[in-house]
Amino acid sequence: MVVAILGTGIMGAPMARNLAAAGHDVRAWNRSAERAAPLAGEGVTVSESPQEAVTGADVIVTMLSDGAAVEGVMHGLELPEGAVWAQMSTVGGEATERLIALASVPFVDAPVLGTRAPAEQGKLIVLASGDPAARERCAPVFDAVGARTVDLGDEPGASTRMKLVLNSWLLALIEGLSESIALADGLGVDPAKFLEIIDGGPIGPPYAKMKGAMMIERSYEPSFSLALAAKDAGLALAAAEDAGLELPALRAIRAQLDLAVEQGLGGEDMAAAVEALRPR
Repeated sequence: MVVAILGTGIMGAPMARNLAAAGHDVRAWNRSAERAAPLAGEGVTVSESPQEAVTGADVIVTMLSDGAAVEGVMHGLELPEGAVWAQMSTVGGEATERLIALASVPFVDAPVLGTRAPAEQGKLIVLASGDPAARERCAPVFDAVGARTVDLGDEPGASTRMKLVLNSWLLALIEGLSESIALADGLGVDPAKFLEIIDGGPIGPPYAKMKGAMMIERSYEPSFSLALAAKDAGLALAAAEDAGLELPALRAIRAQLDLAVEQGLGGEDMAAAVEALRPR
């Protein structure tokens, strides 16, 4: 298939590589051209403009930072007849509705669950909803970038809502882990021993071991940035408000993430949330 991928950041670049490795004709574009340039040596055609990338494409993948970025790139593009747009960024409910209205070709709502390592390994979880025929057209793309695809029905937008639920759980885990490690430090006990005790048990998910080690080592090479985590918390809160819900824990988590961003940590991995809890 001819696949256009718009956005080659932490997630988009490895997705483009995996699509090329699976035998697809991949055209990639990124607003910062230098981030896309290395893909040219890995079987990917680097395009100079979004229009150049999408011309002749069977599937158009957007993997950008937020809804405004996706809308800004896609607005005014002439999409090829017969193409399908797979919107794989996390953009929230309101932006998804705007993008559905903007689409001139079949639209598949397909945000992914996973960060840098799963993206590099082709082991993302794809949450897919939309017209069944359009989803079927996208299946080879989803197979190349993901370990599995979860069918969330024929209504585009359902996947985005599920992604917000999953993100609220993930953010609660990160904040709870941050507070436990900060408390261990404050009480003079070894936080590494805390991770060892919970490892492999019912209260110790593998994610805690991975992110906890980053917090202890204070090493935050971004797999998923703290700034994007704060953005996702805001999207989940907005969706909750639309549903008439008040989520006090998520609101507090958003405040802590914002504090860490204000401390200059927005470009670090979201594990850097622990720094907002440590004495400065």
